[in-house]
Amino acid sequence: MDKEKNIETGKTGHLYIVPTPVGNLEDMTFRAVNVLKSVDLILAEDTRTSSVLLRHYDIHARLESHHKFNEHKTAAVIKDRILAGLDVALISDAGTPGISDPGFLLVRTCVGEGIEVQTLPGATAFVPALVSSGFPCDRFCFEGFLPVKKGRQTKMKTLASEERTMIFYESPYRLVKTLEQLAEYFGPGRMCSVAREISKVHEEHRRGTLAEVSAWFREHEPKGEIVLIVAGADLSGKKPAGNDDE
Repeated sequence: MDKEKNIETGKTGHLYIVPTPVGNLEDMTFRAVNVLKSVDLILAEDTRTSSVLLRHYDIHARLESHHKFNEHKTAAVIKDRILAGLDVALISDAGTPGISDPGFLLVRTCVGEGIEVQTLPGATAFVPALVSSGFPCDRFCFEGFLPVKKGRQTKMKTLASEERTMIFYESPYRLVKTLEQLAEYFGPGRMCSVAREISKVHEEHRRGTLAEVSAWFREHEPKGEIVLIVAGADLSGKKPAGNDDE
């Protein structure tokens, strides 16, 4: 049953956005564990996936689903529960909620009601992938997942002249196709870096031109979570250090 520590005093609860590990469970912060142990309710993208993490850290707060298929319906309900005094934490399967994961709608709804939203610093896949790529980190654009169908070619054409380092998330099943299409619009000599399985045992960084890296993954089936970093237009002919990963 939900706690009533704030309900009795009439105080509004808080919404905590809590990053979770993208790979190694030890990437969880002390503060994140303490927050999850203290809240009345934890919202999870997939309760089965999150249960593994919560059991690992002996966290027993109530757990409910909040994912892309129900967030439009649940955001208002959760907002009302927080206004009634409950402290709520939102987590995703991995990384920081809201970054290519559910979270934005709930945060916007709570902000609109004046609810205090605290986002904890922590794991997100694109930062280590970007820093490890060897491309400039001072200016970059995060594009998340490219459109699968409608608007995909238009997006690539638009980004072909982008001078900042570009960051994409991609499925291993679409990686080769994406690399080949980017080579078509950006040119086969544009430099890129594919980071695979960040923070896990088989973490890998494959660097080279779009043509070279696509050829590699045609011969070596990609698996796991993938972050694709592509050099900006002004750096298309400059190779990052440590290119010959094996």
